[in-house]
Amino acid sequence: MTIDPNILIIRPDLMNSLPSTTHDGTDLTSELLMGMRLIGVEYRRIELAPPLGLSFGKAAGLAHFHFVGRGPVHLRCASGKTYRLDTGDAVLMPHGGEHEVVSALDVSPCLDVRELEATTLCPTVTSIERPGSDADAGKEALIFSGCMEFDLGGMQMLVASMPEVMLVATLLDRYPELRVMLEAMERESCTKRAGFAGVFSRLADVVAAFIVRAWVECGCGDATGWVQALRDPRLGKVILAMHRDPGKAWTVANLAEEMGSSRSVFAERFLEVTGMTPVRYLTELRMRLAAQWIGRDRESIESVAFRLGYGSLAAFSRAFKRTIGHPPGAIRGHGGMAHAHT
Repeated sequence: MTIDPNILIIRPDLMNSLPSTTHDGTDLTSELLMGMRLIGVEYRRIELAPPLGLSFGKAAGLAHFHFVGRGPVHLRCASGKTYRLDTGDAVLMPHGGEHEVVSALDVSPCLDVRELEATTLCPTVTSIERPGSDADAGKEALIFSGCMEFDLGGMQMLVASMPEVMLVATLLDRYPELRVMLEAMERESCTKRAGFAGVFSRLADVVAAFIVRAWVECGCGDATGWVQALRDPRLGKVILAMHRDPGKAWTVANLAEEMGSSRSVFAERFLEVTGMTPVRYLTELRMRLAAQWIGRDRESIESVAFRLGYGSLAAFSRAFKRTIGHPPGAIRGHGGMAHAHT
């Protein structure tokens, strides 16, 4: 069987490739998901009669989420790959990118979804509707489409290893409880009951977390170095310690103590698995967090430097520029990680 790295496939033989806990009982998957947030979510409720052809432009650093309340429709990616989405299917595209949603594969050209007239339902949800003829009654496609920054916090390096397309349809056998949530999303999207937009967006957050958890449990695709570290319970304990307390004055000696080994054995094992030294890993982790806190959360540069254990602003600024590529002040107002060179 050939595995396409661009789509999430749930394989039973990979379900246990990432251990669920470290020796001290830490739930590794929960640690990964606790920091996950969908930031700046903007949903569109789209109900259009066939022929339907919508294009979604590339937005730097933004992910897309689509849920089909009434289908089928087809997802057409810039790579040329297509995926059929039936009623109740959902898809997460962590890297965003240009793509199209069409009612049939021969539909062309497509309309830019950003140029269609929309009605505001609530601060984060708009509605796009185009009635068809009487012959089209009941045939309108219904799609909820979300655009957001996909944030895994300190685990952000994993996003780059995620596949192009992550389909819920591949998860239902593993997670039968997802079907209940998808059915609830379908009801909310079709009936438009009071408050449906807020209920739907919260359900979408949960479904996204399920998709990421399934990917983690399958071994995180090609994220080999970082996941290999987590597969080693002793090394995973060290990684999680750094992520939990990035501002601590970590040394190779006390990190080796966390692992329960000598400095030389720890340093050699860490470099072998992650491809970088512990000091470099900690610095890159701190700078990724700094970019988020300064650019996205609007924290002052001074407070971020203090939180991350730097005794002087100058030392922090040098480390930031060396790692990210520009001084910390340059990302203020630019959205943090979406514009950081990681």
